[in-house]
Amino acid sequence: MALDRDHVLRSAAALLTRKSTATMDEVARAAGISRATLHRHFAGRDALVRALEALGIAECEAALGRARLDEGPAADAVRRLVREIQPAAGLLAFLYGENQLWEGEAQNTGWLNLDTRISALFQRGQRDGDLRIDLTPGWLTEAFYGLITSCAWAAVDGRVASRDFSTMVSELLLGGALRRAES
Repeated sequence: MALDRDHVLRSAAALLTRKSTATMDEVARAAGISRATLHRHFAGRDALVRALEALGIAECEAALGRARLDEGPAADAVRRLVREIQPAAGLLAFLYGENQLWEGEAQNTGWLNLDTRISALFQRGQRDGDLRIDLTPGWLTEAFYGLITSCAWAAVDGRVASRDFSTMVSELLLGGALRRAES
């Protein structure tokens, strides 16, 4: 019987989103396979995390495509992006905390490509006069990831309803936390 790699990765992602310290034994159980089978396909946790990283990047690339970042006002594109990336938010939250992905020579250029595309969206919004210019596009990109991962963790913990994810992330990112005077 052939191993369904996508099923294994998605099972691992679902488990690691809830329990980032899960062992390879727990990952194998969650995927419904033996530990030996898991190790034949992923030599260890690092190999599994790298495969999950590739999945996360692919999920984000697909979300960026579906969000049509070049269409309409930048704020609308940001809202679409948050909505489209929500299904991958838990995986991103797990990956965000995996230090080996962000250190040294082995950093995946896929993240840089994602950052570049998201940053370009914020630059467009600034250029069009829709977004604040006192915050750099790079910082807005980091804030985007931070809010996505924070909201994903809050949803996993039951502190945030999944149905509110998109609105909470988009509106805090776009509007900030300061209350504005009523006009």
